[in-house]
Amino acid sequence: MGSSLRPLILVSAAALASAGCVMVGPDYQEPEPPLETRWIEYEDPGLDSESPLAPEWWRWTLKDPVLDRLVAIALEDSLTLRSAGLRVLQAQQQLAIAVGNQYPQQQDLSGSAGVERANRRTDDVYDFGFNISWEADVWGRFRRQVETASALLDASLASYDGVMVSVIAQVAQTYLSIRTTQRRLEVARYNVSLQAESVRITEAKFESGATSALDVEQARTLLHNTRASVYSLEIGLQQLQNGLAVLLGQQPVDLGELLGQPRPVPEVEPRIAVGMPQELIRRRPDIRVAERRLAAQSAQIGFAITELYPHFLVNGSIGTSVTTLGDEDAGDLFTGDTFRYDLAAGFQWNIFNYGRLRNNVRLQDAIFQQLLEDYRQTVLQVQAEVENAIVAFLESARQLDEFRAAAAAAQRAVDISTLQYEDGLVNFNTVITTLQSLAAQQDQLATAQGSVASNLVEVYRALGGGWDVRSSADPVELLREETRQEMENRTDYWDRQFSDR
Repeated sequence: MGSSLRPLILVSAAALASAGCVMVGPDYQEPEPPLETRWIEYEDPGLDSESPLAPEWWRWTLKDPVLDRLVAIALEDSLTLRSAGLRVLQAQQQLAIAVGNQYPQQQDLSGSAGVERANRRTDDVYDFGFNISWEADVWGRFRRQVETASALLDASLASYDGVMVSVIAQVAQTYLSIRTTQRRLEVARYNVSLQAESVRITEAKFESGATSALDVEQARTLLHNTRASVYSLEIGLQQLQNGLAVLLGQQPVDLGELLGQPRPVPEVEPRIAVGMPQELIRRRPDIRVAERRLAAQSAQIGFAITELYPHFLVNGSIGTSVTTLGDEDAGDLFTGDTFRYDLAAGFQWNIFNYGRLRNNVRLQDAIFQQLLEDYRQTVLQVQAEVENAIVAFLESARQLDEFRAAAAAAQRAVDISTLQYEDGLVNFNTVITTLQSLAAQQDQLATAQGSVASNLVEVYRALGGGWDVRSSADPVELLREETRQEMENRTDYWDRQFSDR
């Protein structure tokens, strides 16, 4: 090798040796979250801060096999969850691209064959070669990109967990709303029967001359209004079932076979296990998303700083070429005489754009600080959500006892007023009032029963309950087999990645 190449070889060797030795920019440190050490209602006997949160909380708290089946279907077929899984897969491919950028960025094989005509002579030209270009990662430029992509992959996976928590909670909430509406329908139909009997009594008393037609019309008015409320509840029930079908990844169809016969709203225990506030950092997906995006932006600061330093480049090629001289044979394309190569090393330095580059560093740092404040705000909002859900559950459970007592009293009032009206001891306005009160109290009781269970679901949603039912962090494992097959049929480039799982 000629002595003229030695400086280039030395420069190339120095660039290669220094690659990976320096990482400019700040190294990320996870921020200290502004978390309280205990819940506001920590002294309430209904709150258990010591026991850990059960992963499949709906199984142990609501104990409804129909709901268990619905959640299992949603986790398998929810289109929203499938979309989130594909976003994780996209983030994984972005990370793979970032890792690949650490290696020679340009590698290509080229060849050509042509004819040249000059000075009444025709020459054949043949060329074949391999070219390579590489920017050495001296300052950690590409490693910072890998850090960013890795953190964004983690954020994407946490987002998937957030979607899963949301889907589970939405299925449970919708199911409870269906059972609550069914109970309200049952109550409304019961009151229709009571009010129909009241109409019969007033008609009988009117025919006997014991009362006026006013009592009959008042009784009929109340009856027709209550019957009308039944239709409204039936509309709402069908709309809830349609919403549940969409959550399950199904077309809006009759879910009667899946839901079975109307069932009572699940009873819940008055005591709930919520763990400690410090566990929110691990459990709440949106907190993990905010923290991972913060880590990704920290790496972007380092990447921006690398622009202030020179970029060391190594370029090279190896190949062979032949040009005939008219009718003369210039030799075989693949012989030592036609062999050629070149190697070059150099650098690029944006020394005249330092103002722009420094401003970009400041920009990336300002974005990082904004994301840090967003992270702190997220932690505060999460704690507020949990505290709101806890107090709503505890107080609604106590409220339910009062509604039960009120409904029982309203039933007794109807029984008493009806007997007294038949005996002529009270006028019909008293009966109407008690019938109206009973219908309202029983409907309120049914709604309150659903609210207690719904508030429990909200507690576990706010706590991030359900995210850890995911069995794998591999994006491929988050995809259904049919999805993988569909992607494999569209392009052959997934075969290896999918078959390795």
